[in-house]
Amino acid sequence: MVDSIGNLGDTAKSLARNPLGIIALFIVMAYGFASLVTAFAGSLSSQERMPLIYFLIFFPVLVLGVFTWLVVNHSAKLYSPSDVGGGENYIKMLTVASLTAATAKGNIPMSEADLKRNVEVVQAAQPSKSRTANGWRNQILWVDDNPDNNIYERQAFEAMGIKFTLAKSTNEAFEKLANAKFAVIISDMGRREGPREGYVLLDRLRKQGDNTPLFFYASSNAREHKIETLEHGGQGCTNNGQELFEMVIRAVNLRRAE
Repeated sequence: MVDSIGNLGDTAKSLARNPLGIIALFIVMAYGFASLVTAFAGSLSSQERMPLIYFLIFFPVLVLGVFTWLVVNHSAKLYSPSDVGGGENYIKMLTVASLTAATAKGNIPMSEADLKRNVEVVQAAQPSKSRTANGWRNQILWVDDNPDNNIYERQAFEAMGIKFTLAKSTNEAFEKLANAKFAVIISDMGRREGPREGYVLLDRLRKQGDNTPLFFYASSNAREHKIETLEHGGQGCTNNGQELFEMVIRAVNLRRAE
């Protein structure tokens, strides 16, 4: 009996290392409890047995639903760092998953070469050893009136140790800039203020002598818009999450090296 309890404890420890294991552990414990109770079902009335029967029928359906939701929405988080060879590999796996989701979100066809490129981009990135050691050099200001549109992109950057301050308008962005310094600014183009509000933000920054690198993450990846961005004093323009990640990480690493 003692050996069985010890083995159960060892099994619990090994399963509790990641979300998949926790789900498996919960299933084992729940069905173990159900089996124990059903062993004494003969002493129960039919009314007392019905909750157990419903449990055994519907519990697997519930678990399958939770598992499906995790796989669809948080597949990269189903593993622990030890499952992929350590913390650094885990960070890279999370980053690749978020970056791939960001790229696919834009209805851009994902080929095997694109996936390979995502891995290469993340491999080349240098995650911050500390989320606080570099101070403002790990801080990005993201200006967008719909920040929920960029969740996957931010997750990819955050896995690299970068933190975000969000602003929904040009005026709010300047309020943030008055109180803090940032390594990089990311902005959309069209907002409620106007269809070219991104340039309004950029021009105002440069007029004030603020040379913080600014990248547009908008709906266009046209060459003429990239050229216009450079003419206004910006550093890049894209609608591709992979390209944004690559450009911004390069700029952040340059700031970290200052």
